[in-house]
Amino acid sequence: MTATTRPPLTFLTKITYGLGQAGEGLKSGAFGVFLFFYYNQVLALPGTLAGLAVGIALVFDAITDPIAGSLSDNWRSRLGRRHPFMYLAALPLAICFFFLFHPPADLGQFELFLWLLTFAVLTRGAMTLYHVPHIALGAELTDDFEERTTVVAFRQFFSTFGQLAVYVIGFAMFFYSSPELPRGQFRVDAYAPFAFTISLLIVASILTSAWGTRSQIPYLPQPSGPPERLTVGEMTLRMFAEIREALQNRSFAWLFSGVLIVFMMVGVDSALNLHMNTYFWELSPTGNTLFFTAYPLGVMLGTLVARRLNQLFDKKPSIVFGTAWWALCQIVPVVLRIFGWFPENGTDTLLITLVCIKFVQGVGVVQALVTFGSMVADIVDEHELKTGKRQEGIFFASVSFSGKFTTGIGNVIGGIALDLISWPRGVAIQTAADVPPETVIWLGLVYGPIVAGFAVVSVWCYTKHRLDRQRHREIVAMLAERRAELQERGDGRSAQAVGGA
Repeated sequence: MTATTRPPLTFLTKITYGLGQAGEGLKSGAFGVFLFFYYNQVLALPGTLAGLAVGIALVFDAITDPIAGSLSDNWRSRLGRRHPFMYLAALPLAICFFFLFHPPADLGQFELFLWLLTFAVLTRGAMTLYHVPHIALGAELTDDFEERTTVVAFRQFFSTFGQLAVYVIGFAMFFYSSPELPRGQFRVDAYAPFAFTISLLIVASILTSAWGTRSQIPYLPQPSGPPERLTVGEMTLRMFAEIREALQNRSFAWLFSGVLIVFMMVGVDSALNLHMNTYFWELSPTGNTLFFTAYPLGVMLGTLVARRLNQLFDKKPSIVFGTAWWALCQIVPVVLRIFGWFPENGTDTLLITLVCIKFVQGVGVVQALVTFGSMVADIVDEHELKTGKRQEGIFFASVSFSGKFTTGIGNVIGGIALDLISWPRGVAIQTAADVPPETVIWLGLVYGPIVAGFAVVSVWCYTKHRLDRQRHREIVAMLAERRAELQERGDGRSAQAVGGA
């Protein structure tokens, strides 16, 4: 049975597929909020070393993404191209994630740097082995222009749910406020049990998704041509050749360029967000819980309207709006505070305002996140029409490559920025009163307008995308016609073989 005759996707299949992204969201939430702060502020690792370790891990992750994409694109097994990797990655990922947050006591700075680097690399490598085949699977589940947005929306919803779960579990169960420690994020002995809990949830998410989508394996595309046995060197060379071929697609090249800027901003944001909340906004653990949960709640709400907005405005306006909206919500609060036009720290008005801004930021940015994944899936169809190759893995891995590479750069920039503004470190530095006022202002400027202003370049890149709804409809029709012709030829050759026998 071919992919064109597959049964309609059920709601349960969409749910179980999307649920697999919760595991990636759990990991990303922990990396984005707790990891850098833990090593830099709690364990007193210099910002440059902490940022460098996290950045190197992301660059390694970026390099392995296309390898995983190419490997899974060409994999042959009774479980198809994607599912074997999804099953394989679960346990190693959980083990490496736990040890990442459980370094031995009394390590020197360089040894602590090596520990962070080693387990950040291993954790990200194990996640790559799962994540790239998983997102490629999403593009294969349907070739419908509108339903693809729905599939990506499910994936984005559960990714955000995973991040939300990390924030709630972290601040409510492990890093809560107490009389002896008002700022629970400085509770050193809570990080290991926190990591163990998240590890179990990651495994459950991955295995549920792999098992729940196994019924789709017979309808998924399979590699064409005879099996290949390639060395690692040959596979790497082919990977870069496939990326170069993918970038020859004009629409993909512009999307690829735009996401480079976006993820650089995300890298700085993930490195500095808990610093911002602790020292610039001076939020309590309860305030942190509300702040960090507002954004994913907004994202989850936004996924419910993403398909409808795509139908009304098409995909390019949606991604432009979402990117610009994220940047504005990042810049405006910091600028207003610097000019004295924002509520004072420690007030309910400040907390309510920040929570509302993060919520609407989530509602807006998810239009770009969902639309982007859907647009890449459309480009895969265009690429197949031009080349005859079906390569979801390499396209999504290339996007992931660019995103992680530049996020790594953003992490390094964030760490270097802390050292450049002479940011003090250690568990004794727990309030804004322990930091010079001008240093706190510089923290806000780096986090907000200096970095988020680069979104203008990203938006400009996205405006160059040319693959709209009408053109995609034509591409799908031509692909269906080509596949039918190929099947008829195959049936004809089979009949001739039987007649000759």
